[in-house]
Amino acid sequence: MITGAAPEPSVTTRIPVDLSRFDNSDFPKGAGRLKMTLWYFTNALFFINPLFPFRRVKPVLLRLFGAKVGRGVVIHPGVNIKYPWKLIIGDHCWIGQRAWLDNIDRLTLGDHVVISQGAMLILGSHDYKKADYPTMSGPVTLEDGSWVGAGAMVLMNVTLRSHSMLAAGSVATRDLEAYTIYRGNPARPARERIITA
Repeated sequence: MITGAAPEPSVTTRIPVDLSRFDNSDFPKGAGRLKMTLWYFTNALFFINPLFPFRRVKPVLLRLFGAKVGRGVVIHPGVNIKYPWKLIIGDHCWIGQRAWLDNIDRLTLGDHVVISQGAMLILGSHDYKKADYPTMSGPVTLEDGSWVGAGAMVLMNVTLRSHSMLAAGSVATRDLEAYTIYRGNPARPARERIITA
């Protein structure tokens, strides 16, 4: 019989995150440096600025920067929009105070969509499995009549189907089915959304 010390358990080498290696230069932003700089100041002065309450000029400014914006769109003060050239807004949509449209990918709003105050639409993230944290993105679609409640969050690659509703403070990580109210983190179906005339 051979005796001796027990073999040492295998040790997995863990690689740490190294943000000094992060390089976002090849991420498709969809615009050149001049256009992005002009939008940065336009966004700060006319959209994020809570002291600029005038609504009618905002759809015009978005169109000038390449957004497709329908009729009757209401954008309240304090709204932050990342890239208007990746934004489509249908008719009669409302975007509430301090909403954050982090649309580094295509964001599509159908007709009669509501994004309530403080809601966040996050179309990007980082690959946490890689040491250099590369940027990832995916589109978000809010179909006709859908509603993102106050302080709620919609993550990339999510679609809110026709007239679905994400309750206040909830987080949508997957598609929401039509005419259904979702709540929680992650959001789960709570009940049917019934709309009366």
